[in-house]
Amino acid sequence: MTKPVVVGLDGSPSSLDAVAAAAHEAALRGTQLRLVHAFGAPPLHALAGGPAWNPAAAGVRELLDGTLTAAERRAHEVAAGIDIARDVTVGDPLTVLEIASRTSALVVVGSRGLNAFGSLLLGSTAAHLAAHGRCPVLVVRGRRNPAGPVLLAVDDAPASEEAVRFAFAEASLRGADLNALHVCRTGSPDSYDGPADPPFVTSSENHLREHAEQVLKDALSGPQERHPHVTVRRMPLVGRVRHTLVEASADARLVVAGARGRGGFTGLLLGSVSQALLHHAHCPVAVVRHRQ
Repeated sequence: MTKPVVVGLDGSPSSLDAVAAAAHEAALRGTQLRLVHAFGAPPLHALAGGPAWNPAAAGVRELLDGTLTAAERRAHEVAAGIDIARDVTVGDPLTVLEIASRTSALVVVGSRGLNAFGSLLLGSTAAHLAAHGRCPVLVVRGRRNPAGPVLLAVDDAPASEEAVRFAFAEASLRGADLNALHVCRTGSPDSYDGPADPPFVTSSENHLREHAEQVLKDALSGPQERHPHVTVRRMPLVGRVRHTLVEASADARLVVAGARGRGGFTGLLLGSVSQALLHHAHCPVAVVRHRQ
């Protein structure tokens, strides 16, 4: 059976936007859309002066039914004939979605959520899943340009390989062009994005651009042969890496970036470029983790 597209719900406007994007992705793939709503266990102690926690009295069942019904309605507005499954689970949302990612083609979440007990904290959820998920994670943010290209952030590390394959597949599904961008930083302080940048280099801009062109050639040649119908624009640039990618996302329908998949901290797993895109990109961002 084809793996489903999973979307995390919490009833917020952001999660409904994620449902719309997930429905579109499931329709493109011809697969099932799985709506996942996870809520935590009840608090150990009732709030001071308040009644004991009671799911029925709190209207949890009605809340869930309303959230799921609204999500299904939104999904069918995007893809009328799509197959939808509901999955309501008691548990930590981060853990539930991470487990779901093991058997999914794609996990979709919004960039912001409800900051309340029992909700998906989608800001932290997005970063956590991007770092630890077992499948590509799509974070719905900004506004996509429906006629724009898929923008691929190409790295010269193995972490980029799976992101490159995913980006070609997404461009093919959408009938979109693929803009593949690799940015080399100069030794100028103007190209310094922040403390996460590598040390200054002293190479000339011509040398750096030649290096960027070679990185793109090496990364794209194989996948481009497998997707000859995808129009690819190679963009070897010199400048501020994160700033350049965020600016380029303004005209894109989707940005794809890799995650290194090393270390035990979210920042190390994602890298500064992926984190910057998750926080500042102008359109949805797909993070594809390299699985060693």
